[in-house]
Amino acid sequence: MSFDVAAHAQRIEDQGYTIIPDFLSAADLAEVRRVLALYLGTHLGRNDFEGTRTERVYTLVCRARVFWRIALDDRILALCDRFLRPGFLLTASQAINIHPGETPQPFHTDDAFYTLPRPRPMVSLSTIVAVDPFTAENGGTEAIPGSHRWGDHELAGTYDDDFSSAASTRLEPMAHPVTMPAGGCVVFAGTLLHRGGQNRSDRARCAFSHQYCEPWARQQENFALGVPKDRVAKMSPTLQALLGYELRRPGDIMGQVSGYHPSKTLDPSWVLPVERPARAD
Repeated sequence: MSFDVAAHAQRIEDQGYTIIPDFLSAADLAEVRRVLALYLGTHLGRNDFEGTRTERVYTLVCRARVFWRIALDDRILALCDRFLRPGFLLTASQAINIHPGETPQPFHTDDAFYTLPRPRPMVSLSTIVAVDPFTAENGGTEAIPGSHRWGDHELAGTYDDDFSSAASTRLEPMAHPVTMPAGGCVVFAGTLLHRGGQNRSDRARCAFSHQYCEPWARQQENFALGVPKDRVAKMSPTLQALLGYELRRPGDIMGQVSGYHPSKTLDPSWVLPVERPARAD
């Protein structure tokens, strides 16, 4: 089945998000579950935002080749092309496993790190892929349609501002549960208010998120430090570029390493200029 980029982009323009119900193949979904089983079960979140009954696995793109493929999915990259500048980056790659009894996450936006006045265009585009089905009972994402266009005044009291219970009470009636089958994907503007829901079921709800940002924006995850270079060297040039191993315009100087292309650092024999002997006079 063909993918209607224009229709999905229009839904993001109109309501802030769109759903691709058949995003993952059965084989990729099975492989995702196999890989995540190796990492889940080690620790829970450290605060209300991460979730004290929620597990997170960060730097997911580094952990298995299935996530390399998913990060480069043509449908997602086409939507990134619609909303972000050429040379956009991968900014976050993590799994999220919400256990029974978890409370609702505070409402937030994914690009609040970039403190530019709102309303404004998105600085990032997010995806959340359902490993388990998303329902209104098991902690599926809740989104507030149209909130991607709100200004700073309308966001007052949310987690991105100065979180208060009054804000949560005000926003809850506007929230819509994002329901989708296992293998489905919701794609949404970084400016959209959303949250992980309360898990009132008796089973965990697992998902993972890839997020992309403008080429000038600092990435949430420092992939240059978090992903071993020998692993980066095995990735495609496109994925390397998404992690930050590319020069950015204007001038092709953003991201340079002492005047060199950052991909030079992936050659084990290459010596950083600052570590080379100084020339004797």
